[in-house]
Amino acid sequence: MYAMFKREILGEFKKWSERKNRKPLIIRGARQVGKTTAVEMFSAGFDQFLSFNLEKKEDRVIFENEYPFKDLLSTMFLSRNMSRSGGKTLVFIDEIQNSPKTVSLLRYFYEQADDLFVIATGSLLETILNRKISFPVGRVEFMAMHPCSFREYLFAMNETKLLINLENDEVPVFAHDLLMASFRRYATIGGMPQVLNDYSAEQNITSLSHVYEALLLSYYDDVEKYAKTALQTQMIQHVIGNAFQGASERITFEKFGNSAYRSREMKEAFMALEKTFLLNLVYPLTRTDFPIKPDFRKKPRLHLVDTGLVNYSSGMMGEMVFSQNINDVYRGKIAEHIVGQELRSTSHSAMFKLNFWVRDKKESTAEIDYIFPYKGLLIPVEVKSGHAGKLRSLHQFIDAAPHRIAVRVWQGKPSIETARTIAGKEFILLNLPFYMVHRIEKELGKVVAQNAPQ
Repeated sequence: MYAMFKREILGEFKKWSERKNRKPLIIRGARQVGKTTAVEMFSAGFDQFLSFNLEKKEDRVIFENEYPFKDLLSTMFLSRNMSRSGGKTLVFIDEIQNSPKTVSLLRYFYEQADDLFVIATGSLLETILNRKISFPVGRVEFMAMHPCSFREYLFAMNETKLLINLENDEVPVFAHDLLMASFRRYATIGGMPQVLNDYSAEQNITSLSHVYEALLLSYYDDVEKYAKTALQTQMIQHVIGNAFQGASERITFEKFGNSAYRSREMKEAFMALEKTFLLNLVYPLTRTDFPIKPDFRKKPRLHLVDTGLVNYSSGMMGEMVFSQNINDVYRGKIAEHIVGQELRSTSHSAMFKLNFWVRDKKESTAEIDYIFPYKGLLIPVEVKSGHAGKLRSLHQFIDAAPHRIAVRVWQGKPSIETARTIAGKEFILLNLPFYMVHRIEKELGKVVAQNAPQ
């Protein structure tokens, strides 16, 4: 168990707990991102905390016995030597996917026990929808949890002053170099809680190898839980063994990772891993305006759960340590990947998806790293260094877009500049340092306010 440090999702838990029409909450997320620890931290605000882990048979039996719901409630409290009249109570059901019946029971917590605050964690819940049980549609809500963000990294490292400066309305210029140095370390080791815990104690990147190994092996060991056949077990293990080296690359399913596997069966293996939140298939948009319609016929880009695991698996940890510019490593793919990780951390919606953009024209190589939806606009986000005039793909997007706002993520200081596309269209370029990606929405608000018609 790692030391507890502040997680931003605790604020979302608090909002959930204060809603009048609160429903049981299911937290989604990859293993080892800190879901259980976050709930345990949240429990400090309650009089009673009933915790059950459905990987344990003795806990599963409590929920799977055939008795009325009111008797189930009594059994739950008795099993923990507590009373329902003991005050404000948080009920935590960990690894709920191990008991489809317990998933179906969540509706009764909503309908008959709304005095209890119920949180569950579960992966692969989509597979339960295919079984003959009553999934409590409309009776539960979902929240996604990710590895630690850069802000959480600063908190874990006890960098309180840097964190305060980062949260200022205007980040002080003098803090830029220190923040960039911290972000490079974060982009190197990633945001897995156990990694941050060990690094904060020893400040030694080379000592983290055993943590990365243990995390990767745990993902391998979990394969049998979500593979349907022996063949799919082999394919999923093949994906895990090769996906981290393909981070931020566009992939084809056919013969992925120099295998002999065909497209259809390999795609199924990737989709099974998507359900575990270990990876995401990021599909391109070809439009520059709403609605968001990913083109699933085009090659997706591969995004993994954590950039630190990518660096370790790909053997790039040393290059990251000695590089002064994140964009110089792996042709800029690591910079692109960590920006995607930060963009994901801006939302705890289980429906949030990353997207990028490609020009829908034959022979065109134009591509924008990310598209960020903002108040009815699709904002292009490029992870680049250099002069604004060299951002050719961004120019093509802006020329086709119904607006004039773009974002560049770089190592330079924050700024707003007026630029012009090659075709002559004037646009506003918001330059965000890597450490400010998490506040992209706030900074876009400033751009819009400053350029609103008088």
